[in-house]
Amino acid sequence: MVTEITTRNNSYREAYQVLQERTAPSGASWLQRLRANAFERFEELGFPSVRDEEWKYTNVAAIAKADFQKGVYAESSSRGSGAKELASFGSPETEASQLIFVNGKLRSDLSSVSGLPAEVVALDLSQAIQDERYSEIVRTNLARHADYIANGFTALNTAFISDGAFVYIPKGVVVETPIQLLFISDGAGVNAASFPRVLLVAAENSSATLIESYVSTHDSAYFTNAVVEVALKSGARLEHYKVQRESQAAFHVATTQADLGPNSTYDSTTITFGARLSRHDFSVTMDHEGVECWVDGLYLVTDDQHTDTHSVIDHRQPHCTSHQLYKGILDGKSRAVFNGKVFVRHDAQKTDAMQTNKNLLLSNEARVDTKPQLEILADDVKCAHGAAVGQIDEDELFYLATRGIHPDLARNLLTYGFAEEVIGKIKVDSIRAQLDAAVLNRLNARLEA
Repeated sequence: MVTEITTRNNSYREAYQVLQERTAPSGASWLQRLRANAFERFEELGFPSVRDEEWKYTNVAAIAKADFQKGVYAESSSRGSGAKELASFGSPETEASQLIFVNGKLRSDLSSVSGLPAEVVALDLSQAIQDERYSEIVRTNLARHADYIANGFTALNTAFISDGAFVYIPKGVVVETPIQLLFISDGAGVNAASFPRVLLVAAENSSATLIESYVSTHDSAYFTNAVVEVALKSGARLEHYKVQRESQAAFHVATTQADLGPNSTYDSTTITFGARLSRHDFSVTMDHEGVECWVDGLYLVTDDQHTDTHSVIDHRQPHCTSHQLYKGILDGKSRAVFNGKVFVRHDAQKTDAMQTNKNLLLSNEARVDTKPQLEILADDVKCAHGAAVGQIDEDELFYLATRGIHPDLARNLLTYGFAEEVIGKIKVDSIRAQLDAAVLNRLNARLEA
């Protein structure tokens, strides 16, 4: 990977050294070494450039040039954020099952896990590392799934592992209440950087729903670099919703890695509305038989927004199934990138894989680069992929017009229907209602303009 503007990494080095010194007296030695190795790797890699094949359509020079700094948020500002204002970003279903982070720091006064079964663990990652009941689980899984060797952003996040979320679902436990991890930026710092880290481990035959949300109370520029690791053991089931509604001036870079055990089921839906520039690297590894996964998403961007989704679904063993549907709605001068790869290894016979990317352009100035890929090394498989880019069907508009619906309203109805196929997957009523409202508000704003 070609590095870019590596001389601007000094602020990260200073913050890294402060973190290592602050946590050295009581910190775990293995974590100190992990951070050191990760930061060394970040300095080798630096930030990617468009000369890197995986980043050729997404220029992150603005992130490097902005000189974002970790830790510029004032502690008092974080504590001073209004509880009612911040809690409003949550959902009624998760009032007693949520961890709320403000500017990267856990707000225990806003968080509550009283609604979860007693056996379920949901707490700050730094506490889990220090707790002898969970430290071995953390050590066994942390940074073992998300690869920081090949990704500079993941390496940088790993170097700053401290605050974050640890969720553990014990063997056989079915969690009926959704668990929400809510990351809020409240504008207390300028050019601030935060590094959310999430580790979820679901033991054998357990089941849960995870909501991962990123929101902002302001419109200033900041940088979120998030890494989420999911480890599902044999027979485990997880529904995972990610909702990204950052500030329109923010930068959001995220890595999600899911490792799936035998006969496990993973159902993921990612909704992307916010950020000036967003990038999501999503990888699913199926190294056991009988695994089934859904990796779906929707991105709705406008004005000068840029969003990039890179996904890898890796079939390594026989009798596994994957489904992927990503939809995009682009308006203004926005740009979207979708690169989806499905690997079917030599031993992965009886694989069933479907991958689809559909994009709806509402503006002549919007642009999308889509590249679904299949690499098949087995011979007894059922695989298909496809991509489509287009505008609203004139015949459908005519049909609605003949029934007295104004053309502009008809366009909005058809656009909403295009998005609803993905949003409708979300089974948490309040989250789905919020997303429906967000789509309609954007479409109505376009109608009024």
